Amino acid sequence: MNQRLIRLAVGTLIGLLIAAGIVWWQVSQLPGGTRGGTQTGTALIGGPFSLTDHTGRPVTQADYQGRHMLVYFGFTFCPDVCPTELQVMATALDRLGAKADQVQPLFITIDPERDTVTQMADYVAQFHPRLVGLTGTPEQVAGAARAYRVYFAKAPDKGGGDYYTMDHSSFVYLMGPDGKFLEAFAHGTAPDKMAETIAAHLDS
Repeated sequence: MNQRLIRLAVGTLIGLLIAAGIVWWQVSQLPGGTRGGTQTGTALIGGPFSLTDHTGRPVTQADYQGRHMLVYFGFTFCPDVCPTELQVMATALDRLGAKADQVQPLFITIDPERDTVTQMADYVAQFHPRLVGLTGTPEQVAGAARAYRVYFAKAPDKGGGDYYTMDHSSFVYLMGPDGKFLEAFAHGTAPDKMAETIAAHLDS
């Protein structure tokens, strides 16, 4: 019994250390980051990508040049965090009214194995009519995630089945019309706060 308790305690400790490492990694990628708010400043976030949108059209970052981009990385099989963040994005865009036309919301999958073009099309339609879903080959997706300093990893089913989930960092990035990083909204940012911050960067 004592050995079982020791193994359980060690396993719990390792799990906590891994979780703490993921949180530290997320925050360390952004300048000065505090959870639940926004981050600003010069950061090595963003860059070229080559993906496929939810209509099957090949796109690159150049297709969105001249508009602000609101970018979130996640996956359609995500049980709670991803749909919550996408709903926050959608609500923030609604709060912006006509100004939202200056912003292109993008949802980039980190699970291209399951997130096909058809799957992405069905999924993004649930959140906002202007939300674009982007997928691609594993190499293309990994390249986009690297450009945005996004952590992700497959987490297999502990029961040994085929089902799996994805561990990933959760930030919504606001990029300028020139593709440069402006803000990062941490998980838990309120829609009104997001809308207010975005509006400050838009033309009146």
